[in-house]
Amino acid sequence: MKKLLLVLSVFGAATFSSFAQTASSSKANGGAKLSIGIDGALPTGSAGDFYSAGIGGSIKYEVPTAQNTFFTISGGYESFLYKSIYKIPGNSSSDSFVPLKAGIKYYTDGGFFLEAQAGISIYTGTGSFTSFAYSPGIGYSFNGGLEVGARYEGWVKDGTFGQAALRLAFRF
Repeated sequence: MKKLLLVLSVFGAATFSSFAQTASSSKANGGAKLSIGIDGALPTGSAGDFYSAGIGGSIKYEVPTAQNTFFTISGGYESFLYKSIYKIPGNSSSDSFVPLKAGIKYYTDGGFFLEAQAGISIYTGTGSFTSFAYSPGIGYSFNGGLEVGARYEGWVKDGTFGQAALRLAFRF
């Protein structure tokens, strides 16, 4: 998985540098954008049996590639809270993950967008491990920089850790 992370990093750096001088006439206000957001999640499937909710933050960079189409790269930190029956006194009451993804974001009419990303999620606790991550989503970018998005995100390693997530962000 470390090789996958290296490949994603090199790919992202190459993409950023190749589009650094590009401008777009997109409905999404043109050039490259950076956004910082707050993420909330509800675990689905068997993950919902063990965790009650997730909260975290993320940063996303998007670069125009074609009209209304952007290449995205994002990273974040998410903490999932154990359900009360699984909490052990004196131990952590949550598990933390660092998702790193790249993908495509397409703006339809106005500020509406469709997005698909793939990458990895790194578990940061004892016995850390890396999972394949994927996340299709939809959202809306308001004038002034506010953005709201909803997605399903799956982390795959010996099964799927699923979540329904919302992101509230500000775009610069």
